[in-house]
Amino acid sequence: MNTLKIALDDYLAFRRSLGYKLERSGQVLASFVDYAESAGTEHISTDLAVSWALLPSNPDSQWRAARLGMVRSFARYLYAIDPSHEVPPTGLIPRGRGRPAPYIYSENEVTALMLASRRLRSPIQAATLEVVIGLLAVSGLRVGEIIRLNNGDVDFCGSTIIVRFSKGGKSRVVPIQESTVEALQSYVFLRDRWFPQMRSESLFVSTVGRRLHTCNLDATFAKVLSLAGLPTRANRHGPRLGDFRHSFAVRTMLEWHMDGIEVAPRLPILSTYLGHVNPASTYWYYSDSRVIPIPASLCV
Repeated sequence: MNTLKIALDDYLAFRRSLGYKLERSGQVLASFVDYAESAGTEHISTDLAVSWALLPSNPDSQWRAARLGMVRSFARYLYAIDPSHEVPPTGLIPRGRGRPAPYIYSENEVTALMLASRRLRSPIQAATLEVVIGLLAVSGLRVGEIIRLNNGDVDFCGSTIIVRFSKGGKSRVVPIQESTVEALQSYVFLRDRWFPQMRSESLFVSTVGRRLHTCNLDATFAKVLSLAGLPTRANRHGPRLGDFRHSFAVRTMLEWHMDGIEVAPRLPILSTYLGHVNPASTYWYYSDSRVIPIPASLCV
């Protein structure tokens, strides 16, 4: 086996032991190692890393800079073991336009999306997406956190959801309203009737009774956006599933503001609730001016 492949396995195991998921990074770095192997080298050089990072064709995308950043972290790890590896300097690839502008959902749009989900051809797919959209809107959970939820993670009696080992290995308990509990109970009843012999411990399932996959979920959500008459995502613009989380955070802060509560001192509370490893991530919601007011009725 190529020594870089062995080193990558060790690197990922080490970082994951610290609580990092690195699911996407693991796939991306495996692609880099294959690229290095095809180039006939077992050592990281700046030229090699940059040439691989620039393979995506869009110069305005920050993805190329992100790719180089993943290799840089891997190279730092290897350099501590073998100084013959080079650590690419920062700033070699511009980060393009930065983060895409979030889409802030209105209450009417959330309702329209949930109703549009019912028009999907598969009954279990329709029920799953309707409940997933509703839960994203009222809980502030990450899409990945919802996908990873298992049956035992919902306490129907206590009206809470346990999010286990999310970013940075952190877990947290998220309170939910009684109406959300009822919606989840109805979904579980329908799911168990559709799949009496479950193939997965996952709370939300696909059309074949297995855990949802991000790519398939995104594709189905694109159909629902069209059915609801909302703009579909193109050229970094338009609604995403992840924008429900941003909408929840903005809604919460708008409520505080309208109630005469100073927002900034409360951001650490919101940061803990959202499961942010770094409170600076929450300050991004606060400082982002590309928002519109949303009714507070969907808040948990």
